[in-house]
Amino acid sequence: MLFDFETLSTQERYKLLVSTVVPRPIAWVVTQDLGGRLNAAPYSFFNVFSADPPVVVFGIGGRKPGDTKDTGQNIRETGQFTVCLVNQETAKPMNITAIDFPPEVDELAEAGLTTLPSTRVKPPRIAESPVALECERFMIIELNTDRALVLGRVVAMHVRDDCVLDAARCYIDTPKLDLIGRLHGGGWYSRTSDSFELPRIPLEAWKTTT
Repeated sequence: MLFDFETLSTQERYKLLVSTVVPRPIAWVVTQDLGGRLNAAPYSFFNVFSADPPVVVFGIGGRKPGDTKDTGQNIRETGQFTVCLVNQETAKPMNITAIDFPPEVDELAEAGLTTLPSTRVKPPRIAESPVALECERFMIIELNTDRALVLGRVVAMHVRDDCVLDAARCYIDTPKLDLIGRLHGGGWYSRTSDSFELPRIPLEAWKTTT
């Protein structure tokens, strides 16, 4: 079945993309406005795209055309944010922060979450998250009047102590992080506990089998 994106509506394209490009990691973004008020919201159009420089990217849209979400507005004004990753334990609180609360409502308080101070940026990190990335705005690519790609340079990372196998060698116990990913529809997610290993094949090894 061919779907010609040039003939489809935005909603139809969205449905196709989120139903097929799965699972997607979740950026649980914490920002702070110029007055110090916090905002937290999850975004699943997200991934890491570079190690040098270390860059993460997430897509953000407005509530309606011309109505910028708090996350985007705060990053535009302050240039800083944290990206916290979501595990099974924090899935329900994350879902609460996805509610379209008005700006004066503290999503973290509504979800019963606590924060810890960051070391390089002003916005704090979510204490319950097993991984948090401190980020500075690298650039923002405006896609249209209400949608943009936010590129953040990672300046520091926090990993829960019991998930670090060897700090000197940067070895992380990834399965113990128990992270989840976004799937399709209005509320489907996946666990990373169901995994399999498929080692890369060196060219030299491939030549010996052909």
